[in-house]
Amino acid sequence: MPGNLSKPRPSVGQAAGLPGQVGNLPHDGAWQGLGQRVLEGHRLSAAEALAILRAPDEDLLDLLAAAYRVRSHWFGNRVHLNFLINAKSGACGEDCGYCSQSRVSRAGIPRYPMVDADEIFAGARTAAQRGAGTYCIVVSGRHPAGSELERLTEVVRRIKRAFPLKICASLGLLTPEQAAQLKDCGVDRVNHNLNTSERCYPRICSTHTYQDRLATLRAVRGAGLEICSGGIVGMGEEDADVVDLVLRLAELRVEALPVNFLIPIPGTPLEGVHGLNPRYCLKVLAMVRLVNPRAEVRIAGGRELHLGSLQPLGLYAANSIFVGDYLTTKGQPPEDDYRMIADLGFEAVAEGA
Repeated sequence: MPGNLSKPRPSVGQAAGLPGQVGNLPHDGAWQGLGQRVLEGHRLSAAEALAILRAPDEDLLDLLAAAYRVRSHWFGNRVHLNFLINAKSGACGEDCGYCSQSRVSRAGIPRYPMVDADEIFAGARTAAQRGAGTYCIVVSGRHPAGSELERLTEVVRRIKRAFPLKICASLGLLTPEQAAQLKDCGVDRVNHNLNTSERCYPRICSTHTYQDRLATLRAVRGAGLEICSGGIVGMGEEDADVVDLVLRLAELRVEALPVNFLIPIPGTPLEGVHGLNPRYCLKVLAMVRLVNPRAEVRIAGGRELHLGSLQPLGLYAANSIFVGDYLTTKGQPPEDDYRMIADLGFEAVAEGA
């Protein structure tokens, strides 16, 4: 089984004995040299990853050039498109502080039980029409009910017969038996984000643990499914927490790594948290790429809000985006995404092409 899903590990500060400031790498050519070393098999240390996040803004283009060198090696100029359906909204008993669907949220969002199979199938048709290679089906809640899992497995078989789509399911915590059911019906990949570092996790959720999430990823891998797991940046964590998360995902050898930037949704416990700027977000994406050179790095929620006019630069590090809306927040019109990709001279493709 690839990836270490259970071994305890120290935090970045403990592992590296880091001082308060990191980032004394020489600037001239250092980032390009680091990118070349990654292509030669070098695995970034915690200190190197922290240095990227703390690099001066004037190094940003050099950082992106290094990240692009690695991205281009594995993915060329291809951009993988993903389409998401929020198949069940709200009614979640967990207390994740960032989530508008949690039990502690007062956000004014649509709340509805799991939609019927025909609506999920219609979403697959839309995904195919928009040129997406992956259709992401998300069901809110701690874990899927038996009836929900049964409905999902039936419609996935229909979708697989009708469209050349990869299916990614995001259903909360899973047992090995449930993961095996998903594999059997044709699901290709399961999304279950670690969200932040193990040290930081109790600050954003108390109804389940970081280890619970690792157990789900262990079940997913054990069933022979691909892992989609990433995080949310901007929840008040420290740079070291971002590095811990990204290094952990590298250990797990995740196939897809969504990078979300916190949308401080009114009515959620984190509604007042604002601390990101576009330049830092781009450094995060560059660091993610250099730590996870072969992963499908996806710019996910918060892309439009936090990258703003610098959105296109993100695709020099990442190679995947959602085309359309997110769970309870709007994305930009698909036509704007297609135009952005074309303006870069990149090519939107179905995943794996």
